[in-house]
Amino acid sequence: MNLLFRVLGVIVALFFVARAVAEPFVIDVTDASTYANDWGGPSLAGVLAVHCGPGVLAAMFLYGSVVRWRNDRKSEPVSSGR
Repeated sequence: MNLLFRVLGVIVALFFVARAVAEPFVIDVTDASTYANDWGGPSLAGVLAVHCGPGVLAAMFLYGSVVRWRNDRKSEPVSSGR
C-alpha cells in the first residue's frame, strides 16, 4: 500500500511539473485577454503563481525524494553473499 501511495504521489507531482512547464507556452503572455479569466487572473503574476506554483513545489518534492532515496541506498550495508 505504501508503494502505491508513493507511485501515485510521483505521478501527481510529474503532472504538476509538466503543467508548470507548459503554462507559459499555452497562454499568450503579451495578451491579457488570454489569461484574464483563468485562476489567479487578471494579472499575469497571479496566473503564473497559481498554475506554476504547485509545479515548483512538486519539483522540490521529487528532488528531495530522490536525494533521500540515494542517501538511503548508500547507507545500506553491502552483503558479502555468503
